[in-house]
Amino acid sequence: MKYRHELYPMLSVEEALEKVLTMFHPLEAECVPVLETLGRVLAEDIIAKGDIPPHPNTAMDGYAVQAADLAGAGPTSPKRLRVIENLAAGYLATQRVTPGTAIRIMTGAPMPDGADAVIPFEETHQDGEWVDCFAAIRVGENVRPAGEDVRAGERTLARGTRIRPQEIGMLAALGYSKVAVIRRPRVAILATGDELVDIEAPLLPGKIRNANSYSNAAQVLQYGGIPLLLGIARDTVDDLTARIRAGLTQGADLLITSGGVSVGDFDVVKTVLAAEGEISFWRVRMKPGKPLAFGYITADVNGTPRTVPLLGMPGNPVSAMVSFELFARPAILTMLGVKDLHKPTFEAILDQAIPRKDGRRHYVRVRLERRADGFHAVLTGDQGSGILNSMVQSDGLAIIPEEWNHVPAGTRVQAMPFDAGVLLE
Repeated sequence: MKYRHELYPMLSVEEALEKVLTMFHPLEAECVPVLETLGRVLAEDIIAKGDIPPHPNTAMDGYAVQAADLAGAGPTSPKRLRVIENLAAGYLATQRVTPGTAIRIMTGAPMPDGADAVIPFEETHQDGEWVDCFAAIRVGENVRPAGEDVRAGERTLARGTRIRPQEIGMLAALGYSKVAVIRRPRVAILATGDELVDIEAPLLPGKIRNANSYSNAAQVLQYGGIPLLLGIARDTVDDLTARIRAGLTQGADLLITSGGVSVGDFDVVKTVLAAEGEISFWRVRMKPGKPLAFGYITADVNGTPRTVPLLGMPGNPVSAMVSFELFARPAILTMLGVKDLHKPTFEAILDQAIPRKDGRRHYVRVRLERRADGFHAVLTGDQGSGILNSMVQSDGLAIIPEEWNHVPAGTRVQAMPFDAGVLLE
C-alpha cells in the first residue's frame, strides 16, 4: 500500500502530541498495599480516622509540670519540685501532676493529667527525688496538642494527588494499609525486522540484537507502566498482525512497535494499522524520529471488540528512545491520572556548533555540566540515530528549534534532562 504524503502531512511535535493525547484518559482504580502506591495517583479522598497526634504529648525530653509552679524561676532563683514518676514514650503516667510535683518525661510521651507544660532538661538539675528548674515557662510550652497535625474527619489527601514518600508516611499514620489508586497501564512492546535476534541468540552475519524492546520496556517501567514484551515480528503483515493481536489478548492499554514505519518495501506497520484500524499520522517534524506512526488497532478479544492506540516508533535505537520520551511518556502518565505532563527544561549554553539543520526540530544528546556561568550542554559525539552510545553518554537532550539553520557554539538553548535530579548535582 502506498501512502500519499498529502494525506498524512508532516506534523510539528506539538500537533503530533495533541493527536496522541486525544486517545488517552485515566484508567480505572485498583486497591493496592500502601507501599505499592509510590508514584501513583490517588483515586479517592483520604479522610482522617482520628486525630494526629491522638493525645497531647511532649515535644521534647524534660519534666511535665504545672506552669504556675515555675513563675519567677530564673538562673539564680530556681524553683524546686518533687519528681514523682519517670515516663517513657508509649506509656501512660500512673500519677497526676499536682502543685509542687513534676514527672520526668521523654519526647512523644502523652502528657500526664494535671500537667500543662514541659520544661526541658537543659533548664533543670535533678538531685535525687528533687529537680531544680531555672526558667519560667508558659502554659502549653513544649506540648503538642491532640490533632495538631491532622484533625479527625478532615480530608488529608485529595483524590488526584500523586503519591510521594511523605504521602505514604501520612497514609501509614492514618492507618491506611491499602488505598485506591489509578491502575498502572499495560504497555505491549514489539520489535519488527528480519534482521533482529533476541539478546541471548547467536549473532549471525547480517543480524543485530533487539535492543529497542528492552530500552523501551525500561522506559515504561521508569514512568510507571507495566511492560509486556511481545518479542520480534518478522517483516510480514501476517506475523505482525498476529503478534499485535496477541498483545491485545494480554490486556494491553497501549501498543508500541519499533521499526517498520518509514517508506521502505518491508516497512509494514503502517499497512497493518490501515488494515486493522486507522492511521492518524506517520511523520513528525523532528530529528531523530521523523517516521513515527500513530493510530489505533481494533480486534475481537474473546468475543468483545477492543480498540487500543498504537505508537509505531522508528527502528533506530536513539529514535525509538527519543520518540518514547516525547510521546509515549505523556500517554502513560495520562493513563496513570497524572495532570502535569510537562517535562522540565532549563537554559544551557551549547559548547559545540551545529553547522546544518533541515527544518526539523533537533533533539541532540548532551552531557549537562554546571559551571560558573550556568549549565553547559556538551554533545556526546556522533549524533546519528543509530548511535546508542550517544544516549548512554548523555543525561539530557538539547532542543534546537525548527527555524534555526545554523547554531554556533555558545548559543543558549533549552535542555531537557532525562532525570530532574541532574539539576541538583
